[in-house]
Amino acid sequence: MTDTAHYQALGVPPDASADDIKRAYRKMARKYHPDVNPGPEADAKFKAAGAAYEVLSDPEKRAAYDRYGANWDQPRPDAAQEARRPGGFAFDERDINPDMFRDFFGQRFGAGGMRQDQHARLEIPLEDAIAGARHTLTLQVPQIDNAGRMTLETRNVDLRVPKGILPGQQLRLRGQGSDGGDLFVEIAFKPHPVYRIEGRDLYVNLPVTPWEAALGGKVKMPTPSGAVDLTIPADAKQGQKLRLRGRGLPGAQKGDLYAELHIVNPPKLSPKARDLYQQLAKEHSFNPRMKLGV
Repeated sequence: MTDTAHYQALGVPPDASADDIKRAYRKMARKYHPDVNPGPEADAKFKAAGAAYEVLSDPEKRAAYDRYGANWDQPRPDAAQEARRPGGFAFDERDINPDMFRDFFGQRFGAGGMRQDQHARLEIPLEDAIAGARHTLTLQVPQIDNAGRMTLETRNVDLRVPKGILPGQQLRLRGQGSDGGDLFVEIAFKPHPVYRIEGRDLYVNLPVTPWEAALGGKVKMPTPSGAVDLTIPADAKQGQKLRLRGRGLPGAQKGDLYAELHIVNPPKLSPKARDLYQQLAKEHSFNPRMKLGV
């Protein structure tokens, strides 16, 4: 064998079976398709996987590739028909084999013939999952012309995001895929500047002063529906969690909102405040390092 680039593009060994090659291509195509993973690096891997699958999925082309390497499709005096038979295919980014198209998007057969499902990904802000929202999704929909070439058609799809949806869940839009198939939209959350999301629960890092932690009292705390008064217990600890029931993501079982306390010292002490701290140090024999033996 003189060339293994196509096998490397799919991540399979040269002795891979036809089923192994097909599974590897499906995995690569779903991972690096431009609708799912935009960017030049992903685009290059998607095209390389498509070119590799076009050759390795055809037993005759694969045999020619194994024998001649990258020049497998060049005419030869003794093998012109083997390398370039009538109706042969030279891959570039504008071309796609219908079998490849079906492998990526999936196919189903109904009264109207072949229908092809399509997949997309949508990032939404946390607030849309809490209140629900409508979005317009712009898709690049592959179309196959009579010559077997793929073109991309821009299409807008209206989408309703229901309250309580979670990251990773998919919305199914019947008949909105290619050729009457379904469109599956995977939901992702944009990073939020305040909240951390775990399942349906929300977490917020809540700064408190040393005296608020020691004495307790009420402090303002943000929630998705607006600020509320939160009671800090006396002698609160760093990292202590306080729960607000039902203030997380909506659903059949509502999530909770947790405040994680973080004790923060003032950036600069006034002379009077410093004197008070010194007085506290004199009156208190507390040693937080006792368990360390010092």
